[in-house]
Amino acid sequence: MEVSSSSNSPSTSTSSTSTDPNRNTHELQQMSKQKGGLITLPFIIANEAFEKVASYGLLPNMILYLMKDYHMTIPTGTSVLSIWSGVTNFTPIIGAFFSDSYLGRFWTITFGSIASLLGMTLLWFTAVFPQAKPPHCELFSKDCKSSTAAQLSLLFSSFILMSIGAGGIRACSISFGADQLHKKNNQSYDRLLQNFFNWYYASAGISVVLALTVIVYIQDRFGWKVGFGVPAILMFISAASFIFASSYYIKVNANKSLFSGFAHVIAASVKNKHFVLPPKDEEGCYHHYKDSILTVPTPKLRFLNKACMITDHDKDLNPNGSASNPWRLCTVDQVEEFKSLLKVMPIWSTGIMLGVALSQSTLPILQANSMDRHITSKFQIPAGSFGTFVVISLAIWVGIYDRLLLPLLIKVTGRPYGLSFKERMGIGLVFSILSLATSAIVEGIRRKTAIREGLSGNPQGIVHMSAMWLIPQNCLLGLAEAFNAIGQTEFYYSECPKSMGSIATSLNGLCSAVGSLIVGLLINIVDDITKKGGKNSWVSNNINNGHYDYYYWLLTILSIINLVYFLVCCWAYGPTAEERLLPSKEVEEEENQEEVKELKEKEEERQELIKSQTLQNMMSSG
Repeated sequence: MEVSSSSNSPSTSTSSTSTDPNRNTHELQQMSKQKGGLITLPFIIANEAFEKVASYGLLPNMILYLMKDYHMTIPTGTSVLSIWSGVTNFTPIIGAFFSDSYLGRFWTITFGSIASLLGMTLLWFTAVFPQAKPPHCELFSKDCKSSTAAQLSLLFSSFILMSIGAGGIRACSISFGADQLHKKNNQSYDRLLQNFFNWYYASAGISVVLALTVIVYIQDRFGWKVGFGVPAILMFISAASFIFASSYYIKVNANKSLFSGFAHVIAASVKNKHFVLPPKDEEGCYHHYKDSILTVPTPKLRFLNKACMITDHDKDLNPNGSASNPWRLCTVDQVEEFKSLLKVMPIWSTGIMLGVALSQSTLPILQANSMDRHITSKFQIPAGSFGTFVVISLAIWVGIYDRLLLPLLIKVTGRPYGLSFKERMGIGLVFSILSLATSAIVEGIRRKTAIREGLSGNPQGIVHMSAMWLIPQNCLLGLAEAFNAIGQTEFYYSECPKSMGSIATSLNGLCSAVGSLIVGLLINIVDDITKKGGKNSWVSNNINNGHYDYYYWLLTILSIINLVYFLVCCWAYGPTAEERLLPSKEVEEEENQEEVKELKEKEEERQELIKSQTLQNMMSSG
C-alpha cells in the first residue's frame, strides 16, 4: 500500500527572494482586490535604491576613516571591514528565513530600514562628537592613543545595525514588489513582472554607481561629518517613503521556510540512523506528497534516505497521511532538495576565491590614494571611486554577451545556452587570476617608483604614477564576476529543484560573504608571519615599505590552485542538467522539433531572469 501525505500538505516554501506566482495564491488574490499594483512599486524601488546609495557609499573610504580617526593599522582595519562585509552579505539569508517563517516581507523590510537608519545615525555620531573617537594625532605617530572599549562599541554597533538592515531589505524587496503585481485574472502579470525587474535592477545599478562616485566625492571634499550625514539622510528618506505607503501594500503572511525543511532532514536522518533501508525502489516505504513524481529517493547519499523512510505507519503518520512528527519523518521531496544542495557545494566552494578577490577593497584604495588621480589640473578621481570600473565593465560585458555573442554561440554550438555553465565559471576564474596578477605587477611598479622618488618613509606621499594604471585590474575583475557569477547562479538554478530557486540564487552572495571573512583572516596570518624577526610586514602600515605586490602574488597562486580544484570538481560532478537535457540531432530532426523549440524558449526566458537576479547578487557583494 502506498502511503502519501495529504494533497493539502504544502511543499516547503521558497525563501524571500522567490517570485513564484503560485505561492499563497488564494491569499494574494483576496488581498489584491483593493491593494497593490503599480502605484506601490516606486516606494519599494526607492526604498532599496536609497539604501544602496547610503550603505555602499560608506564602505570605500571606511579604511581611511579607521586609520586616521581610530588609529587602526592596515591589517586591523582590513579585518574589521572584511568581517563587516562578510556579515552584511550573509544577513540576507537570515532575513529570508525570518521573513518566510515569522515576520513576513513587509515587517522584515520595515525593521531592516529602521535598523539601517539607526546604524548610519550612530556612525554619523562618531564623526560629529569628538568623545566618540580617540584624540586626533598624526597618522602612524607613536603618540597616538588607542580607541577605548566604549568608542569601539559605538562604532561596531553602527556596523552591526547596518548589516541587520541590509539583511532585511535586500532579502525581501524584489519578492515584495512581485507580490504587489499578483492580482486575479491579471493577464499582463508576466510582462509587468519583467518590467518591474528591469526598473528594479536599473535603479540598483545606478544606485551603486552614485554611491561609488557622488557619496565618495562628498566624503573627500567635505569631510566625514557631511560624508556620513548625507547617507543617513538618504536612509531616512528610504525608510520614510516605504513606511508611508504601508496601507497600499499587499502583505503576505509568513509561512514555513525551506531552511526548516533542511533541519528536519538532518534531524530525521540522525534519529533513524539505526534502521535498515528497505530494498531498492520499493514503493510504499517512503513518505511523499500525494501528487509528487518522486515516490522513492535516489540512491546517492543513501544515509539521508532514512529521513523519509516510514518505520511504523500508525506512529509516523496522521490520519490524513501527513507526518505526525516532521523532525522524525520527512518527504522524499525534502530529502532530494537537501541532496541537490549538498551536491553543488563542492563547485560552490570554488567561487570563494573569487569572493576573496572581490573583497580586496581596502588595498586598492590605499594604492590609489598614493598615486596621481588627476584627470584635469583641478579635478581628481576620489580613491574610493575606482571600484566603479568593476561595475561598469561588468554591465557592459553582460550586454555584449547577451545581445551579440550569445546568438552567435547558439548558432555555432547548436546549444540554446551558448557557453555552458561550467565553461563560464571557469573563464571567470581565469579572469580573476589575471586581475590579481595585474594588481601584483602594478603594485610592484608603484612601490619601486615610490622608493626611487625617496618616499619609502612617507606613506602619505604621492607617487608620480597615474592611478589610471589601476583601471585594467578593476575591468578584469568585473569580467571575472560577469562570467563566474552569472554562470554560478544559472548552474545552481538549473541543478536545484524549482522550490529551491531562491536559495540557488543566493549561493553566489554567500560566496562573497565567506570570501570577505577569509580576507580578514588571511591578511592577519600574512602580517604575523612576514613581520617575524623584525622584518617589515608585507602588509605594513607604510604601503611603500611593505610588499603588497607579494600579497597579490600569493592570492594569484591560491587562485591558480583553486582553478585546478574547480576542474576536478567539474569532472567529479558529471554532466549538468543543461547537458543532460540537450537532445541529439537525430531526435531533434525526427521527433521533438516542438519540444526542442519550447526548451530553447524557456531557456531564453530563464536566462533573462537569472541575469537580473545575478546582477542583484553582484550589487549586494559590492
